[in-house]
Amino acid sequence: MFSSLGRWNVSGSYQRLPRGPEAQKCSPEKSASFFSKLTYSWFSRQMIIFCEHRPDFGWSGYGYALALFVVVFLQTLILQQYQRFNMLTSAKIKTAVIGLIYKKALLLSNVSRKKFSTGEIINLMSADAQQLMDLTANINLLWSAPFQILMAISFLWQELGPAVLAGVAVLVFVIPVNALVANRMKKLKKSQTKNKDKQIKLLNEILHGIKILKLYAWEPSYKKKIIEIREQELEVQKSAGYLAVFSMLTLTCIPFFVSLATFGVYFLLDEGNILTATKVFTSMSLFNILRLPLFDLPMVISAVVQTRISLVRLEDFLNTEDFHPRSIETKYIGDHAIGFTNASFSWDKTGIPILKDLNIKIPEGALVAVIGQVGSGKSSLLSAVLGEMEKLKGVVQRKGSVAYVSQQAWIQNCILQENILFGSVMQKQLYERVLEACALLPDLEQLPNGDQTEIGERGVNISGGQRHRVSLARAVYSGADIYLLDDPLSAVDVHVGKQLFEKVIGSSGMLKNKTRILVTHNLTLLPLMDLIVVMESGRVAQMGTYQELLSKTKNLTNLLQAFSEQEKAHALKRVSVINSRTVLKEQILEQNDRPLLDQGKQFSVRKEKVPVGGVKFSIILKYLQAFGWLWVWLNVATYLGQNLVGIGQNLWLSAWAKEAKHMNDFTEWKRIRSNKLNIYGLLGLMQGLFVCLGAYVLTRGSLAASRTLHAQLLDNVLHLPLQFFETNPIGQIINRFTKDMFIIDMRFHYYLRTWVNCTLDVIGTVLVIVGALPFFIVGIIPLVFLYFTIQRYYVASSRQIRRLAGASRSPVLSHFSETLLGVSTIRAFGREQRFIQQNKEVVNENVVCFYNNVISNRWLSVRLEFLGNLMVFFASLLAVLAGNSIDSAIVGLSISYALNITQSLNFWVRKACEIETNAVSIERVCEYENMDKEAPWIMSKRPPSQWPNKGIVEFVNYQARYRDDLGLALQDITFQTHGEEKIGIVGRTGAGKSTLSNCLFRIVERSGGKIIIDGIDISTIGLHDLRGKLNIIPQDPVLFSGTLQMNLDPLDKYSDGELWEVLELCHLKEFVQSLPKKLLHEISEGGENLSVGQRQLVCLARALLRKTKILILDEATASIDFETDNLVQTTIRKEFSDCTILMIAHRLHSIIDSDRVLVLDSGRITQFETPQNLIHQKGLFFDMLTEAGITQDSGTKSKYF
Repeated sequence: MFSSLGRWNVSGSYQRLPRGPEAQKCSPEKSASFFSKLTYSWFSRQMIIFCEHRPDFGWSGYGYALALFVVVFLQTLILQQYQRFNMLTSAKIKTAVIGLIYKKALLLSNVSRKKFSTGEIINLMSADAQQLMDLTANINLLWSAPFQILMAISFLWQELGPAVLAGVAVLVFVIPVNALVANRMKKLKKSQTKNKDKQIKLLNEILHGIKILKLYAWEPSYKKKIIEIREQELEVQKSAGYLAVFSMLTLTCIPFFVSLATFGVYFLLDEGNILTATKVFTSMSLFNILRLPLFDLPMVISAVVQTRISLVRLEDFLNTEDFHPRSIETKYIGDHAIGFTNASFSWDKTGIPILKDLNIKIPEGALVAVIGQVGSGKSSLLSAVLGEMEKLKGVVQRKGSVAYVSQQAWIQNCILQENILFGSVMQKQLYERVLEACALLPDLEQLPNGDQTEIGERGVNISGGQRHRVSLARAVYSGADIYLLDDPLSAVDVHVGKQLFEKVIGSSGMLKNKTRILVTHNLTLLPLMDLIVVMESGRVAQMGTYQELLSKTKNLTNLLQAFSEQEKAHALKRVSVINSRTVLKEQILEQNDRPLLDQGKQFSVRKEKVPVGGVKFSIILKYLQAFGWLWVWLNVATYLGQNLVGIGQNLWLSAWAKEAKHMNDFTEWKRIRSNKLNIYGLLGLMQGLFVCLGAYVLTRGSLAASRTLHAQLLDNVLHLPLQFFETNPIGQIINRFTKDMFIIDMRFHYYLRTWVNCTLDVIGTVLVIVGALPFFIVGIIPLVFLYFTIQRYYVASSRQIRRLAGASRSPVLSHFSETLLGVSTIRAFGREQRFIQQNKEVVNENVVCFYNNVISNRWLSVRLEFLGNLMVFFASLLAVLAGNSIDSAIVGLSISYALNITQSLNFWVRKACEIETNAVSIERVCEYENMDKEAPWIMSKRPPSQWPNKGIVEFVNYQARYRDDLGLALQDITFQTHGEEKIGIVGRTGAGKSTLSNCLFRIVERSGGKIIIDGIDISTIGLHDLRGKLNIIPQDPVLFSGTLQMNLDPLDKYSDGELWEVLELCHLKEFVQSLPKKLLHEISEGGENLSVGQRQLVCLARALLRKTKILILDEATASIDFETDNLVQTTIRKEFSDCTILMIAHRLHSIIDSDRVLVLDSGRITQFETPQNLIHQKGLFFDMLTEAGITQDSGTKSKYF
């Protein structure tokens, strides 16, 4: 009678196993169909009584058979309607919670933002919102479970009298045991949530900073960190699995303990009590109905407790402090656009003031420059104007609307036109004027679809300069009253910068009548300003016009001394925008310049592919291989044993009841009674043992599969080429590590196990019924055929719906991550409502797929259960037609099994579908395995340990392209450096400068020719052997969350003394010593708690630590002021004096004193000479110098470098 854990759960008992997703979900059908279960329990009782007293009832047997069919059919219809309503309600709740989280994320103050990392907020949207959804579907059990228990006990009392209390006592005893298990599971879930938060946070940073990892060959170090967190996750998973073994033991042993206790007490109460078929099968049916709510009640209470944890997390998040621009007065009398009066600001209320005692009045329509050294508070001043900082004291006044251009350009994943319009109405003439003024027209000609080209996440398929110009165009088009410009002339060429100032920012530009605050390091612009604010240590050191400051103070003079006298003289005559600052806050690293379209690096952003057709068996085979074949066969063996023992239990009970009916001597009945009871109990214990072994084996195997597949996924991702990360949204990759790995960890093994169990169970059930009623085989064959037909239709649609749902989840995560990166820009422009609407649209698309999934499941259930109901009817009809040729005990057994086969077959088909639809997750996790990878990290041929010892770099007829279907990005590059030579690399945007450095690191592989470093062809050695021996200071300063020490030395190779030494050389020692934890100072996500300049200095410190023979500088000091830059350049010159330096530069002053200059144009070398010779030749280099405002006089060795 208990041939499986769920044998008597006529509503789909397999869902009650405390493992997998259903472990913490209590099926809502329990309350919806409870009365139906009691009713057909009563009808099956009447059928058994009819078979015992056949002559007394006549035709009533046919009535009972028909009534049984009608009752189970009504149950199907009621249950499916309830399920549909329930799932839709829970989906609405989940959607509402996601909407709340998104809205709150847009309103978080800076203080609150520091408390919650991106990973934690994404986890709130995925895991905690899902937990609320799950509870909603089961909340009715809180009242229905106790009600079901009372009803079942009252029915049992009628059958067995007071003896029923013994069975109930056993069931009640299990409740605190289950409660203890549930409490332990709650703690494990809390621990697991923390591990998942850590993993998502680290993954997010690794994927955004993947270029740094590849350039420095740091992948193994960060891979190890992820695996450490993963091992902690698997430890928790193992504990949960072993708890499940205990739960299964109690669950399996309950039925026979209950029956032993009940029948034992029943015999003791009155020696005349005899076990009849009616009593056996009716009471066992009712006990099993009772078992389910008793098991569900602790589960739903546990689910409530777990949801409470989720609610506390959500509550903490939703109750954090909001962004309050109310601290800024917008209605005041006066002609100033912005005013500060004795104002002090901090990033949090209790923190140290960052800006102190500000007294500034900025007239309407003025052009104001804010200058100062790294970390002096320039960008913070703009944040204070926006209301992003906490005002500690004083008054802040601001008149009119604001447009903000952030220091690190934020670009949306949409078409370029939408990036510029930013929700404003299209005005064709204004739009075209903005494109022209922001020098975007030439770029539109390069892009595949002009301004309709889709820009990837964080603007990955456009250059740094283009991102800044799009960001500036967005601000100009908005038509605001006040413009806050955090160095928008940063990553652009000299001539483009000049155009931007003249046509947009300056006195003759489009913004000439607007109030403009320009943060800059470019001191050549100062004579053209109406007002200059000099910041120093968070205070206004000086303020006034250029002439006033020049006459009053030495500060400005000192700053200007960073230029040579020749530079200053020429700078005062003409505007030259020669400073190029960093681009990137968004943490992914892109080349500063990109070749033109025909040269190949205009990537198109790839949408996530949705596979079609069936999941290949090889996918499931891959999972079984990861599971381990030993564990697979042990699993099958334990379930086979469990089902055989279960069938033996049922047959034993049936035979016992049959013997009791035909036994005339009461003394003989008493003699065999205890013997029969003992054997029945022994069979129950054996089944419990088999179930425990099965659960243990499953836990071990599933852990092995989870560990193997996760390690393979991580390894495959880290080996993908950089171009993959530039053309695929990060959300797609994170989705595989979160949702898809969750299905592999928690669900897939559960579905496989259940399907095997169901298969064995269905076979056993059919054999038992056919053994009792041989003609049943006639009805089962056509019904099984119909089952498979329905399954085929369902699987095809359900599988594709699941794939669409998986693909529609990625845009939700991507849009959310994008919003968190650009929240200050969104708030500055006042576009919160538009982004909330966009979030609703992407969530709605995901909900549409969910709804289709719910409806397809209801479609399947109605049809499968109807076929199952026909089986019940057929078995009942055969029992009536059999007449006196069949015993009532056999009738009880066959009807009980027939009632069970409805749900067994239903569940079997559903789990087969679940296996195929969830195998999509394995398919997605294994998808990267077959993609093109980078070359091996280590190869059999390895360079000598001292290589390179001379630093001679030679390009021989070198050619490179970004993709096979695109043109060459570099063509016939041939040159050779000398040892310890300083080479400047220059060229206009798209000339191929950064492509050249990428080729050195084999980020881009060759199409022809070769690169030789100190006699070794770099294509013949492993990537890590190559990249580990080169050194680069990248343009984009990316830091990872963790300690400062870890950021400097993630491989833990160097001593603290060496770290302090390089910090001193980078002029960071004083700053780090002022920090409470010094080298152990925690860097926040993306290095947000350091200024961009300080981040750049940390990157310089990394390079000084590695100190190899070849150094590549990619506009590496662009984010720091001239004074610090001068010191840093001196450090580079001194510390790398014995190295070969390749310096990529937009700012020509930084390479004017190189030994030789390599001039690139359209991927070819046009000139390669000393700077003096190039000036005399009057070619492209001379033209670029002229545009930059540098004459031949300034070609002499500059003090700047």
